[in-house]
Amino acid sequence: METILVIGSGPIVIGQAAEFDYAGTQACKALREEGYRVALINSNPATIMTDRETADVVYIEPLNVDFCERVIARERPDGLLPTLGGQTGLNLATQLANGGVLDKYGVRLLGTPLSAIQQAEDREQFRRLMREIKEPVPESWIIESPDQLEAILDTVPYPCIIRPAYTLGGTGGGIAEDRETLWETGLKGLQLSMRSQIMIERSLLGWKEVEYEVMRDSKGNCITICNMENFDPMGVHTGDSIVVAPSQTLSDIEYHMLRTASLKIIRALGIEGGCNVQLAVNPNGFDYYVIEVNPRVSRSSALASKATGYPIARVSAKIAVGRTLDEIENQVTGTTKACFEPALDYCVVKIPRWPFDKFPNADRSLFTQMKATGEVMAIDRSFEAALMKAVRGLEIRQKDLKHPKYESMDDDGLRRAIAKPTDERLWAVAEGLRRGWGVEEVNRLSKVDKWFLQKISHLVGIERRLVEAGKLRGEGEDLSSLIAEAFLIGYPSASIRRLLGVESDDSPFGQVAKAEIERQKIMPVFKMVDTCAGEFESQTPYFYGTFETEDDALELRKAT
Repeated sequence: METILVIGSGPIVIGQAAEFDYAGTQACKALREEGYRVALINSNPATIMTDRETADVVYIEPLNVDFCERVIARERPDGLLPTLGGQTGLNLATQLANGGVLDKYGVRLLGTPLSAIQQAEDREQFRRLMREIKEPVPESWIIESPDQLEAILDTVPYPCIIRPAYTLGGTGGGIAEDRETLWETGLKGLQLSMRSQIMIERSLLGWKEVEYEVMRDSKGNCITICNMENFDPMGVHTGDSIVVAPSQTLSDIEYHMLRTASLKIIRALGIEGGCNVQLAVNPNGFDYYVIEVNPRVSRSSALASKATGYPIARVSAKIAVGRTLDEIENQVTGTTKACFEPALDYCVVKIPRWPFDKFPNADRSLFTQMKATGEVMAIDRSFEAALMKAVRGLEIRQKDLKHPKYESMDDDGLRRAIAKPTDERLWAVAEGLRRGWGVEEVNRLSKVDKWFLQKISHLVGIERRLVEAGKLRGEGEDLSSLIAEAFLIGYPSASIRRLLGVESDDSPFGQVAKAEIERQKIMPVFKMVDTCAGEFESQTPYFYGTFETEDDALELRKAT
């Protein structure tokens, strides 16, 4: 092979953020490292991927079969890499293969074979494969026409989930509480699905949602890159959910049970490169179901790459051209290979960013169809500190877990806000715990795992102690140690001043408190993200800031 065509991810729209631009850019660079000439087609000029330096030749053209065939006829690529451009690239490659374009010009589909893409994306084939390898899938019905949909309206259990085939961000899907909603959403899903196929699935609302990011090469070597756990239970698209890595509430038995299932699935599909497996876990037992598989670099792959330091898109591109995991160098350590599973000695929290500030009258409820347009990611030594850092990173008015909208809400309204998933439910949950409702009651309302609620309760407890210290003017608790504890758990200095009530207080207590905050508001130390939790020397690590005493960056400077 000499020339490889890479399909980009197309426009950035609501429900389809810019993560695939990151993946496609990595892929182009990796292929050029291997000595290939790279041609790129993408319809979006406002991306890094379409910079002239990324590929040898860039076509900014509509992503459809006609234009792609014209590019293939002109460039005569030897191979096509479709799995780095999200669902857009995957769908277009499938259409090119089925339409005979690839055979006509002798273009080889690189990486994951077409059969694996079809088995993972086609709901009926995927369900059949899972049953063959004895992996549990929820009870479901495959629908390919309005007549078939009408025939099951009175037989499916409600609520149920609608999942269209070959769509991105849950487009066309949803939750149906009754036959009218199922009919309306089902027809929409059939229309938007590239194959006019939807799956109606038994509801698992309230179960935990867990994802495994896995990698496989052409020789069958498999590793797990990262496992992630959704803060929100099943029923909210993972792109709209707060996500925590690594998982915090799974037991060791559950972790390895789901890891084994994920590796078994990627082997059965024959995927070559990165793959994302989504599973539902019973919060009250060891039951689990396989929800779906993305046979490509996904939205979660970008998060997993940043969270672990493992470049999933880069490694996937190299696997697509025949390299194996034991041959690809780990760029971060410079001493290990890509077959080493990353190890994390920190906690990562992702919070989505929604466009509701631009569309104030839009419906803020969240379900299986994604509405976010971006996300922030924070790394710290504990879940609490990472959560607080991520909240500040959202660039919204709230810099901590207090929200005036929920502070002024009556109890009935707050219970409804906790029970209904929205972009602001985190603050409603915190307010419920602030009112002393307890972890059990908030869990019953929200189905958010009790472990997460206990951690938020811990944050609210620090907040309560700061408010009490301000009222008592520092009597009853050592102010210095309380401020230090607040900093360590993630409270910014502005929030500490506000909670102590000393923002504009020039009394002796106010002056002492502000001076103590300034004294302790030292620059954070920097800890290393090196893919191996310090087990090996790292050549090009990156760092995150945290309030601790040991500085990895300082140690690295001393060593060099």
